[in-house]
Amino acid sequence: MSTVTPPHTWTYALRLPHDPRAARVARMTVRSVLDSHGRPEVLDTVELLTSEMVTNTYRHTNGPASLRLTALADGRLRVGVWDSHPRIPSPFGLPPRDRVPLAAADGEGGRGLRLVQEYADCWGGWPLGDGLLDRGAGKLLWFEVGG
Repeated sequence: MSTVTPPHTWTYALRLPHDPRAARVARMTVRSVLDSHGRPEVLDTVELLTSEMVTNTYRHTNGPASLRLTALADGRLRVGVWDSHPRIPSPFGLPPRDRVPLAAADGEGGRGLRLVQEYADCWGGWPLGDGLLDRGAGKLLWFEVGG
């Protein structure tokens, strides 16, 4: 009888409604997936950055979002968040990537993408669709940690 060994690579995807609770659902999903795959070393960082990115999709778009977690063969973890808005914010644009300025000390927002810049090993973004015929195709923002 042969033993089945789980693969080192895996992918989970989750569709998120435009709902203020979506970030909480994303955090719970990330925690469950990373716990089940024995990845405690990246859990806090991935949970925080995922929450920030999903919160931005709720705050800056009017449509649904999607979350994808992918374990890459070299031990890195890639997290992608899709939304329907086509604009790619700093620091996700094409190299040389813009640096996100520090948020005002008394400001209520403006720290999420700075956290991605500080804690992710790498990140990026892609527009989806040509912007003319594929209105609403949106963008995919991603970051990687670990490895």
